[in-house]
Amino acid sequence: MTPAGVTELDLLDIAPEARAAAAPAAAAAGADIDVIRRAADTCRACDLWERATQTVFGVGPVPARIMLVGEQPGDQEDRAGEPFVGPAGKMLDKALAEAGMSREQTFVTNVVKHFRWKPVPGTKRRLHERPSKVQVGACLPWVAAELEIVRPQALVLLGATAAAGLLGSDVRVTRDRGRPLPSNLAPHVFVTIHPSAILRAGEASSRADAFNGFRDDLAAVVRAITA
Repeated sequence: MTPAGVTELDLLDIAPEARAAAAPAAAAAGADIDVIRRAADTCRACDLWERATQTVFGVGPVPARIMLVGEQPGDQEDRAGEPFVGPAGKMLDKALAEAGMSREQTFVTNVVKHFRWKPVPGTKRRLHERPSKVQVGACLPWVAAELEIVRPQALVLLGATAAAGLLGSDVRVTRDRGRPLPSNLAPHVFVTIHPSAILRAGEASSRADAFNGFRDDLAAVVRAITA
């Protein structure tokens, strides 16, 4: 049930292009995650909805001790309607387990809720394209609403797009990864690589090194919230 005073109509009566901007206030006023998710389903704050299959909102327990934010849904996520269900999600699951935290204990989402892609000529493949700053900015209110509702002890930003979107362009993943960063977004804020970077690392030894570093970054997050 939606808390008294904050109904689904409070968001759905607003024009689709304005719903993202209204979402954080609705969350702060008591709207639950399902109300925010349904409002995001018809968001038109940028152009990405035109080619995406659907909005891919965050999933996981509410509240959650750890909230993980990636870049955007991939091809499989766009089709399934859930974040991190493809190869990068399997890599994330493995690293979380080795770091001492199961996927079921985390809230996972993306800084952009629609898949940006371009076709591969002569095939049915859809090639990932990095979202623009305008597209990231249009989607940030949805992430703010998720943060308001999830209230994580630790926020983990996966990759440069999520890190820059929520912490600004001064953050460098390679320099700042694996250590707590000053921010009022959550009691503990970390950045690390996106798990898809492990898949692109090339040789098996390079992928192993990338995975071990990613797992160690997540282990630092687990230590921070259990200290």
